[in-house]
Amino acid sequence: MADQTFAAAFLGLLEGLTEFIPVSSTGHLLLAGHFLGFESAGKTFEVVIQLGAVLAILTLYAARLWAVFSTVGRDPAAGRFVVSVLLAFAPAVVVGVLAHGFIKAVLFESPQLIAVMLILGGVVLLFIDRLVPLALHEDAMTIPFGKALAIGGFQCLAMVPGVSRSGATIVGALMLGVGKRAAAEFSFFLSMPTMAAAVAFDLYKNRDTLDFSAVSEIAVGFVVAFVTAVLVVRWVLGYVTRHGYALFGWWRIIVGAVALAALTAGL
Repeated sequence: MADQTFAAAFLGLLEGLTEFIPVSSTGHLLLAGHFLGFESAGKTFEVVIQLGAVLAILTLYAARLWAVFSTVGRDPAAGRFVVSVLLAFAPAVVVGVLAHGFIKAVLFESPQLIAVMLILGGVVLLFIDRLVPLALHEDAMTIPFGKALAIGGFQCLAMVPGVSRSGATIVGALMLGVGKRAAAEFSFFLSMPTMAAAVAFDLYKNRDTLDFSAVSEIAVGFVVAFVTAVLVVRWVLGYVTRHGYALFGWWRIIVGAVALAALTAGL
């Protein structure tokens, strides 16, 4: 019991720590679960603790979101922002519904693929961070519709475990001329409908195999993910504004290389 609780807390920490930085929370969770021998029926634990991270974003941006949605009918800027987020969200809905079975049945069962994608994604992040084009948009709330839709297209790449949802959206945004801080913040806003829909869809598709019997472990993972995500989101915007994304690129490469070496050794 103690071992399971520790594993739940550790996985919750990983979820909160990695969900909103471009290192792939799903990749980290699946690799950690593999090496710890932790697996829940229907992936109930892994799915539900993501709600802790969603709640963290909602909590931190509650005042700003209220300001937007309470004025959306009379403030053109608020309306444009809502539309831009919905446009960025749309590609994930289409691809997620059509490819859900393949992603869950094939890609999620390959730790080697996850490790390789962590490394490749790290190389891409280092490259983009050094050669990022001139920033044309420094406010996450004023990204043009066409670019918002394109960022949503990039987000679909994250359906391959190890790519990273935030990493794909941030890289896409940087390539389209969005500033480093604005890219991270738009990724935060886009995460809310994307993650909420993904969790709801996962719960629905796996409704016959879900297992909530380990309520204490789920609760521990949820709370730890929430608290950690709150701290990470508060820190990450200031960090990327000053230092960019190179740290996360190296993080991905090191974690992916260590995981690949361990898997090759038969662990």
